[in-house]
Amino acid sequence: MIDESPTRFTVGTRGSELALVQATATEGVLRAAFPDLQMARQIIKTTGDRRTDVALAEVAKAEGIFDKGVFIKELEQALDDGSIDLAVHSLKDLPTVLDPRFALAAVLERAPIRDVLVTRSGGGFESLPSGARVGTSSVRRAKQVTFLRPDLHVVDLRGNVPTRLGKMLDGEHHDAILLAEAGLVRLGFLPEESITHGPEPVLDMPGLFALRLDESVFYPAAGQGAIGLEIRANDSRARVLAESINHPATWLRITAEREFLRLLDAGCHTPVGVYSTLTGQVLHLKARVFPESGGPPQTSQASGTDPLAVAQSLFESLK
Repeated sequence: MIDESPTRFTVGTRGSELALVQATATEGVLRAAFPDLQMARQIIKTTGDRRTDVALAEVAKAEGIFDKGVFIKELEQALDDGSIDLAVHSLKDLPTVLDPRFALAAVLERAPIRDVLVTRSGGGFESLPSGARVGTSSVRRAKQVTFLRPDLHVVDLRGNVPTRLGKMLDGEHHDAILLAEAGLVRLGFLPEESITHGPEPVLDMPGLFALRLDESVFYPAAGQGAIGLEIRANDSRARVLAESINHPATWLRITAEREFLRLLDAGCHTPVGVYSTLTGQVLHLKARVFPESGGPPQTSQASGTDPLAVAQSLFESLK
């Protein structure tokens, strides 16, 4: 049953170190806005956390779960049965179209959106020898690696951020790996601001170096770097609480990015890179889309002040 207490509020999260940091950030913003709110936390293990025996792209297929449900199914079940009032997600894990019972109510201020190449040599893609093994579980990242360096070998990489860095450090299966800058910053492996335009040491991981990849060269995922807050669609109390801590500029940007994916009918395994920037009131949206039939990607951009209209314009430009 749903807890009817006017002050108690339960936050649901995955149990990875990054997920817990994101939940703590969410709870901190809620406490600052609502000092009398009594919060509880429920840690939930998702299918994506449990199924590390197959490549991430195959988990949904193996489990019969649509789209990105591998990292949200159990959290949504907890929302549905009232065990939690709000689910905290890495927004890029959340499906573009949600079940009508649920709603994306808010986002926190966005972290850096770039992807990061981690190596032991301290170089970029150009420093990797032909046949070097690049680890990632993302189809989007894999396609871009092959596009930029067709001579490199992409290998599957699963696990949370510290686990992936540990696998890179032992050097047995990977010559480089790709991770999200936001996760590395939130977990303290990189400072928030780059200290150089080149490779940086990964903090607390001696022997590893990180290169933040320009988003106009290596396109991020829609919603990358954003924390999304999901609620029951009919829960007016949770909606008010979540919307009160929403970050408007981030919401504007992710609305355009997610709408573009919706128009493409693109899910988590569709190789699409899309990102946005704001210049004053003007939103700029850029995308790189890899055709399902293969071949080189399409790249385009659009600008405007209405996020839905900008997404529609970008979609039309790719037809």
